Amino acid sequence: MDKVVARVLLLLSTISVTTIHTQAADQADTQEKSFDYIPKVHGTVRTRYEMATEDVMSRFQVRTARIAVSGNVAPFIDYFMQTDFNDRGSYTFLDAWGRVAITNDIRISMGQMRIPFSVDASRSPHQYYFANHSTVGKLVGQQRGVGGKIAVVLPGTGLTAEAGVFNTHSITRHKVWERTMDASCKARYTFGNMFVEGGFESVMPDSIRINQIDGAVHWGAGHWMIEGEYLYKHYTNNSFKPTHAWNVMADYSMPIRTNTFNRMSFQARYDGVTDNSQGTRDSAGELYITQPRHQRATVGATLSYIHPKVRADVRINYENYFYPSDTEVDIEDKNKLVLELVVRF
Repeated sequence: MDKVVARVLLLLSTISVTTIHTQAADQADTQEKSFDYIPKVHGTVRTRYEMATEDVMSRFQVRTARIAVSGNVAPFIDYFMQTDFNDRGSYTFLDAWGRVAITNDIRISMGQMRIPFSVDASRSPHQYYFANHSTVGKLVGQQRGVGGKIAVVLPGTGLTAEAGVFNTHSITRHKVWERTMDASCKARYTFGNMFVEGGFESVMPDSIRINQIDGAVHWGAGHWMIEGEYLYKHYTNNSFKPTHAWNVMADYSMPIRTNTFNRMSFQARYDGVTDNSQGTRDSAGELYITQPRHQRATVGATLSYIHPKVRADVRINYENYFYPSDTEVDIEDKNKLVLELVVRF
């Protein structure tokens, strides 16, 4: 009897192991068949005409000519490379990173990448609501670095988080050995039609460390989108007065039917910054103002052609700056009219 039971158990074990092995092989085969090794290529072309209304001067620019390549080498390993062939006449290599998915919800990246900090500074050109970044995104955000990053998604909670460590030197200097590093992190909580996001960044552009705290609230429903973001910038050792920057903007969109466009939208923005330093020192060893305090009001309208795989935007913006009466300002930061064409493929 014992021999019969033993044989039956052995037979059942063999069948179970064979079944599990077959199911695993079938799942692997299915995953392999559905997996695509072919790289994906995307591009963004952004051209514009600008008029400085106070000086009555104008110019044409190619502001962006980006090509990005992404793909997978395994179901859990992917890569991304991006370069800008013409940023106002200059070539810039932007991104080059590889990423490993430890699980479906935890991913580690290493290479040259966008630093996880700020909502507006994290948008790509084809995602802009306006022709130019807000003061938060443009003036007080270090956008890219060479380092490593971990991204975590907490399923079912609406929480996502990213944190990374990066070289203090610029993305053009990879050979420099570092005694200190830059670091940043941000977390986002999404609920309903809203999300709130907070971030921290610590950087050392020269020899003085700068710590930044950022917070944002975003709401979108129906035709409307409203967003507000605030940033506090602290310079260690009392080397410069803290900088405050803010951005409040709204977008109203509606579908239209023409031979070319299928959406029209209107934008408004109020942003500003107090005296700001990029963290570099002058000949006396002191931090200096690289952007004087000011406020700005921007209004605009956009005609869009939106398709699942391609997109085009034609927008017009007017930016009105407000400075203290005794401030000397470069023409770059004066009132201007911008007509822009953005093509995404």
